[in-house]
Amino acid sequence: MLNISNNHLHKKVSLKRFESGKIMLEKSYGKSFRKFLLAASIILIIVMFLPWTQNITGKGLVTTLTPDQRPQTIQSQIPGRIEQWYVREGDFVKKGDTILRISEIKSDYFDDKLVERTGDQIKAKSSSVEAYRNKVEAKKTQIAALKNEQVLKTKQAQNKLRQSKLKVQSDSIDLEAAKTNKSIAETQYNRILDLQKDGFMAVKDVEAKRLKLQETQAKLISQENKYIASQNDVINAEIELSRINAEYIDKISKTQSELLTAQSSGFDAEAQVTKLENEFTNYQRRSDLLHIVAPQNGFINKAIVGGIGEAFKEGQALVGIMPANYDLAVETFVDPIDLPLVHIGEQVRVQFDGWPAIVFSGWPNVSYGTYGAKVVAIENFISSNGKYRILLAPDNNDQEWPEALRVGSGAKTIALLEDVPIWFELWRKLNGFPPNYYQPETATATKSKK
Repeated sequence: MLNISNNHLHKKVSLKRFESGKIMLEKSYGKSFRKFLLAASIILIIVMFLPWTQNITGKGLVTTLTPDQRPQTIQSQIPGRIEQWYVREGDFVKKGDTILRISEIKSDYFDDKLVERTGDQIKAKSSSVEAYRNKVEAKKTQIAALKNEQVLKTKQAQNKLRQSKLKVQSDSIDLEAAKTNKSIAETQYNRILDLQKDGFMAVKDVEAKRLKLQETQAKLISQENKYIASQNDVINAEIELSRINAEYIDKISKTQSELLTAQSSGFDAEAQVTKLENEFTNYQRRSDLLHIVAPQNGFINKAIVGGIGEAFKEGQALVGIMPANYDLAVETFVDPIDLPLVHIGEQVRVQFDGWPAIVFSGWPNVSYGTYGAKVVAIENFISSNGKYRILLAPDNNDQEWPEALRVGSGAKTIALLEDVPIWFELWRKLNGFPPNYYQPETATATKSKK
């Protein structure tokens, strides 16, 4: 009834006559409701002052702690064609085990004895290098012999030149003596001739003096000829000395030229040997690459290129492998506004997909099914999804992560920050404010020490 009319029905009709009216009017529901509201308000006020841990939530994946433990693909460094498979998907392989065998598809490497023939070429060229070295040593010995011979020949020519000069000096003295004798003979002849004219000397004596004068003149001419010949001998000795020097300079220069030619040929042969050795190593290494082996212990995940006779390019992924030994980690992502709140070594709670959990993000102590982790790396450059990547490792002080956990599984992360009252957290959420700027205790202690 709306009681719109001025005629009140309850004054004319007593509702207590009815059973339902008795139940309704005799019990005091309003008093109980007021007590309930009062109790609820008190409880709500108490709850508002309970501590709440601010947190940063994120989604990520299970990965490995180090890059060499993550799933990888095996490529071939050379192009080729698949000839034989030695494993199946799911097989366990050890490091160095052969996974498949390939063959060459380039005509430059079709020769099966390419490595052996290159080795024979290296031996032949090495012998050539040794021959050039022997030739160089022989030329050096020849140059030393020519220089020694040049010294001896030069000394011989110098001695002959010295003898010629001494003979010139001797002939010059003899020439002066002959000139003196001629002068004396002329004086004597003139004196005898004057005496003969005066009648004091006989004609016989004049003729004897004339004969002696002629003899001295002849000796003078002969001595002049000897003196000129001696001077010619000196000139000839000097010419011979110059000829010897020129001859041996030419011989030594020619031998040195042959020596340099042998050295140049030897260097060229050594360069060819080095080139052939490089090719030999490359061919040997290339022949080893015809067998694709496992880089580490692990399980064969998937054959990316299958079949027999299928060709592929260098660097193309052939098969995927998962390392057998790995340390689990979780990579998660946080918004840029929350990045300053995350620090190395900070504790994080992780919930893995497939492991049921009861999570109270603000009350980690009453959460169930989460596992402890700590921050080990923070990416300094933003990822393609607009967030920053955080790497988490298991917390050794917490319970161990599940053994059946596999790389690639999903995970939800909760990074624990500062403890605040619930009313403050509700007020922050309603206003859209970020969490309080948080510094871990280790960083605060470091600053205080400084």
